[in-house]
Amino acid sequence: MSTIYDNWERLVAATLRREQLWQMFHAHSRTPSISSTASDSSSSSQLSDFPFEFSSSSSWYQQNSVPEIGVYGRRYNANDSEAKPRKAEKSQKIKELKELAPGDIFVNGKPLSNRELNMLLRCRYPPKKLRPGNYWYDKVSGFWGKQGQKPSQIISTHLDLGGLLERHASNGDTLVYINNREITKVELRVLQLDDGKLCPGTHLWMNEDGTYQEEGQYSMRGNIWGKMAMKLLWSIFSLPFPPKFSYTTGELFITNHLEQSAFQKILLIGYSGSGTSTIFKQAMFLYKTIPFLEHELEQIKLLIQSNIYRYIRVLLEGHEKFEEENLNESRERQLSDFADHASDRKIIHSFSPRLKAFSDWILKSVESGRMGVFSASFIEATAPFMEELLRSPAFQRMVIRRSESQRVNSFADYFLERAVHIFKPDYQPSHLDILYAEGFPSPLSYMDFSFPPPRDVEVDIGYLQDFMIRYQFIRLNAFGDNETSFEIFEDVRIVIFCVSLCDYDQFVTDENGSLVNKMIYHRQCFESKVTNPIFDQKGFLLLLTKYDLFEEKIEHVPLNQCDWFDDFHPVGKQGRIGEKGFYYISIKFKRLYTALTGRKLYVTKVNCLKQDSVDEALKYARNMLKWEEETSDCSYTYYSSG
Repeated sequence: MSTIYDNWERLVAATLRREQLWQMFHAHSRTPSISSTASDSSSSSQLSDFPFEFSSSSSWYQQNSVPEIGVYGRRYNANDSEAKPRKAEKSQKIKELKELAPGDIFVNGKPLSNRELNMLLRCRYPPKKLRPGNYWYDKVSGFWGKQGQKPSQIISTHLDLGGLLERHASNGDTLVYINNREITKVELRVLQLDDGKLCPGTHLWMNEDGTYQEEGQYSMRGNIWGKMAMKLLWSIFSLPFPPKFSYTTGELFITNHLEQSAFQKILLIGYSGSGTSTIFKQAMFLYKTIPFLEHELEQIKLLIQSNIYRYIRVLLEGHEKFEEENLNESRERQLSDFADHASDRKIIHSFSPRLKAFSDWILKSVESGRMGVFSASFIEATAPFMEELLRSPAFQRMVIRRSESQRVNSFADYFLERAVHIFKPDYQPSHLDILYAEGFPSPLSYMDFSFPPPRDVEVDIGYLQDFMIRYQFIRLNAFGDNETSFEIFEDVRIVIFCVSLCDYDQFVTDENGSLVNKMIYHRQCFESKVTNPIFDQKGFLLLLTKYDLFEEKIEHVPLNQCDWFDDFHPVGKQGRIGEKGFYYISIKFKRLYTALTGRKLYVTKVNCLKQDSVDEALKYARNMLKWEEETSDCSYTYYSSG
């Protein structure tokens, strides 16, 4: 036991030393993003009261090493006070992908920050097979290549990252320049096949659509993507060709007249549990080629594992009640047997002393308010205890009886059934795991996207232009009554407000510490947002979420459980009660909105776990923008003609 305890001390010391040093040297560069680090609580606070004395002698402790998930992916030896790195066990390819981090990529001589790296990897046409190294990037034409080499790809243009394009970025020696970069001989050869002889000292300016002109001249000299033969030439000489929809095909040219900064901004807000997190994640799956980056998946994994601690805490709260019931049953069976030894009266479903200490620690941590998103080192260190707890008969009985606790929701059921697998070292969140995960690593998240055109459908260019519009989808995790907290959203076009239909019989503690019906609390939050001057004249879309669960619930729980809905009296037996309830709640919010603003509120229902439903809801928001623009144009025409 003393040897194991010493190992624990060394492990904790090494872990804390590493994390303290990392935070010291990286604190200045940590910026929030879609996956801003959710495990800011240090291991020192998470492990300070951890009961080391009941460590087991499992194989994990015999290994005496903890994989540390982070920027460098190193392993630390619990017996090594200096925490020397070990060789990674995974393949080199996976290691390189996981180690891609801010500072690994240099663009035009400047290392990319976390924000710039996210922007590069999430743009519409990101560089393929990106590895740590030095690259050059022409922001105007989109040409991209390794430092000192010819262009290898054409990526999205006008990305605000890296430094200025250097004249000798591609190590050209032709004295012919495109956007101030001296081009290579192979580029010059292809251009001469299209444009004739280009004299040394020629400076060309090339746009993203392939048009180019000589600097100082107004007339266009040509369009390298305007001829089908150019695609063949560039492929023959192993030069990149622009992505689909950004070049001409015969006489057809799809203009990209929209500036990169001209986003149609949509803000998504709602109280905890209203579905904003699931909707945002569904949008990532729907509209992004790479929904989540490696480090974002790591943060979601930690979020899921930390949530399981919270679910277990709820079950543990009822454990004393279960033990008392077991004790009473045992005493009743043994009333006539006074000769039994004390050891024979042991309760079958009680925890061992080690697990009892572990479960007490979980309860204490939660009650003291320190239960956030745990760090990777903490999850790894406590994994053996968690597995032992999950497999214990006492906990298995609690899981069976979890329906007796009203605080255990369907998400908890889903993860508790998979908890043993989730705490395995090789666990990777599945698509459904990500959707079911309650919460989001970052309080403020955003994504840029465009709606994909329908497949296998012939459309004209005018219709296709609608699918080239770029949207910025912003999710705000928490409400704020301070108006200044919403000033950054002044330029949003539409506000999507989410309300869970199932909350009409639930209660929540408001800012004053009073217990209030959750649906009435939704109404109060809704009122404060629609009357906020920042959102004056903004379009509002109310999403009533969890409609599928609402249909089942309203059959058994009357809607008038909420005082605001006390006048709900459906007439007749025709039609589903769920549909009537949805329509009734929609009218209540519409009348409230009109009374407060004098404008029209758009309302629709959504099942957050179904992609098609979320896609339809977001397309509904897109159509709202069209309607608002058409109404504005009609009003302008009317008053102009008057």
